[in-house]
Amino acid sequence: MRRLARFLVLLLPYAWASCAAAQTSTVDPSDATLSVEVLEQAHTPFPSEMVTLLIRGEYRRHITREALEQPDLEGFNWTQLGPDRWTEERIDGKLVKVMQRRMALYPERAGTLTIGAFTHHLTLTDEGDDWFSHDIRSSPVTVQVAPGPELPDGAWWFPAKRIEISDTWSNPPDQLQPGEGVLRIIRIKAIGATPEMIPPMPELGSPSGMVFAHPEKRLIELSPEGPVSYAFWRWTIQPGNDRSAIVEPLRLSYFDTEARVLRDVTISAQRVAYDAATLPAPPLTRAASAVLPGWPAALAGATALALGLAHALSGWRPSVDAVRRRLPMLDPLARKLRQAARADHAAGTRRAAAALLRRDGAGSDRQRLLAGLDRALFARAAQKPDLPGFARAFLQAAPDTKR
Repeated sequence: MRRLARFLVLLLPYAWASCAAAQTSTVDPSDATLSVEVLEQAHTPFPSEMVTLLIRGEYRRHITREALEQPDLEGFNWTQLGPDRWTEERIDGKLVKVMQRRMALYPERAGTLTIGAFTHHLTLTDEGDDWFSHDIRSSPVTVQVAPGPELPDGAWWFPAKRIEISDTWSNPPDQLQPGEGVLRIIRIKAIGATPEMIPPMPELGSPSGMVFAHPEKRLIELSPEGPVSYAFWRWTIQPGNDRSAIVEPLRLSYFDTEARVLRDVTISAQRVAYDAATLPAPPLTRAASAVLPGWPAALAGATALALGLAHALSGWRPSVDAVRRRLPMLDPLARKLRQAARADHAAGTRRAAAALLRRDGAGSDRQRLLAGLDRALFARAAQKPDLPGFARAFLQAAPDTKR
């Protein structure tokens, strides 16, 4: 016991000297240090790709108050990855207070960007136990940023470590009750990206459905590997008819910052339908009754039959052209001529008349009528012709009888 007492008496001056050195207004540079480090990456980052920054302070003095001031970080977007972390570490055999802050920086452009000095404002204690202010600063650091890859026109630049997509429905989309809609929610989870980096909510298309878009929601969580951002896209969908509708697929592109490749994600199409068991049975439809041709067609058929029998009995067999000339209602060219004339279509009327001339021969009466039509259509003092009257006269005029 006496030996222990002697040892403590001998140790007391050294302990007092150590405390006196710690509680002094003179601060040795090694008593408080501040450093900024860009954590090493296997590649040169692209614009908007996350760069992790570690701010570390080591303190061998008692600290009464502190505040870490960061520079403007011009050329970067940034977010802090959680609160400052204070611990004690044994360095060179002595316990040292250690402060660490992690930040995610997102460069806004390619080139060499500078991160300015961080300043740690400290309040320390002197020999008289009075407080005094003391600042320490880090050295500036630079970051090299490479130009981003070429993108298709209109594509959204979306770099992320990885993304996860979920597609959920409030109830089975193909088993809706009559008049009911269904809520669709697509959740985008992006690791290593901030919420504004996620593409805007797209339009959900459906040719035969009614789609009502809801305001999107965006959230952020902080994690050691970077921010985790969420986007929620929501639509209420209802079939636009009495049965079903198809919701078109959605497509999303992002840059995988770990694999260094552009990736495309497709959210498949979906059928939205009412439950067939709840729908009323479709009404029975009666088969359409047959409609017999009118009396003009019947009369023409009977006349053709009578002429055929008469000529057969007399030993002469009529040609098809002869029957057409005698029965204009059976002649397709004659029908075209009458239809074009009724529609007041001059060009169609002339084409049909010229076709009849080529087939039947150019009789003098028909040539005269066609020449009169041409004069009415193409003369300098052109007049609107009577097309229905022309068609009647042309069909009544005799064709070339030598054919």
